[in-house]
Amino acid sequence: MTKIVKLDRENPDIGLIDEAANILISGGLVAFPTETVYGIGANSLNPDAVAKIFIAKGRPQDNPLILHIAEFQDLFKYAKNVPDNALKMMELFWPGPLTMIFEKSDIVPPINTAGMDTVAIRMPSNTIAHTLIKRAGIPVSAPSANLSGKPSPTDASHVINDLYGSVDMIIDGGSCDVGVESTVVDMTGEIPIILRPGGITKEMIMNAIGSVEVDPIVYKKPAKDLRPKAPGMKYKHYSPDAEVFIVKGNLGDVIKKIQELTEFQLNNGKKVGIMATEQTCEKYRNGVVLVVGDRERPETIAKNLFRCLREFDKKGVDIVYAEGFDYDEIGLAIMNRLEKAAGYKEIIAKGANS
Repeated sequence: MTKIVKLDRENPDIGLIDEAANILISGGLVAFPTETVYGIGANSLNPDAVAKIFIAKGRPQDNPLILHIAEFQDLFKYAKNVPDNALKMMELFWPGPLTMIFEKSDIVPPINTAGMDTVAIRMPSNTIAHTLIKRAGIPVSAPSANLSGKPSPTDASHVINDLYGSVDMIIDGGSCDVGVESTVVDMTGEIPIILRPGGITKEMIMNAIGSVEVDPIVYKKPAKDLRPKAPGMKYKHYSPDAEVFIVKGNLGDVIKKIQELTEFQLNNGKKVGIMATEQTCEKYRNGVVLVVGDRERPETIAKNLFRCLREFDKKGVDIVYAEGFDYDEIGLAIMNRLEKAAGYKEIIAKGANS
């Protein structure tokens, strides 16, 4: 049986935190909230415990995990050759939704790194997550607490739906603030490279350290033989049961195209979902319309994206048409997740009937 406990995010019950910490120390699995999404955690230093993560999620073994720490000095236990740029980024963005990749120390079991000589490390800012890791006194490997390939969980109900019975404890700490997984930056080269965009944007990193590049894989479908250096690089992710299409172009043309596509699919007996925004939702008269957020506040779109994808599953839609977004700032993370959810299927709108 999975134990479910509810904790106040700002003032968590230390007794329950210690109970969860003891589960981790003894080799069990705990699902807990972070500021990004919920994670399924195990003792990083216990290969048998870490192996349970892959089983519970149905996660491919070549998909590396992120080690979560609670003390700055712990970084140097698990990573080698930490560059000065990383220290600057730690000062500004830790605790927070930033993961950095370094050369790994020998203490890190290879199961965490898919056998590679690099390790991904971050320090979460969510009080429950941070306190849990600190009280456990160990690094915690924690990918998103969902079945592999499904939308990441941003609420405890999502975790319960996917993993009840597969983990020892689920901590309900309310909804996650950021809503998309952490930014992953490879710090092993001369110039840092963003491998997965997230809440810490390219622009923020550039302001902090100057040069940073974005791996081309962020913008396109990965090759089948890719050996992923970071989570979320290779496999189809974040997908609801419905088939998802992104409709891109001028917003007016996008709305007309989605209206046209929806009418066609409804006439063919399909149940259609439309991922709209506060600015556009009233333009759609047919289909299941869900508001993902405010275009003028893209952080609201990031926060609600996975919740919206899961809601389409609940409503039993066959096809989802999602409006596209700009690729700047956090929009890069939003589009990266949407494209993976859609399996990179997109429709370019050039006016109705095009």
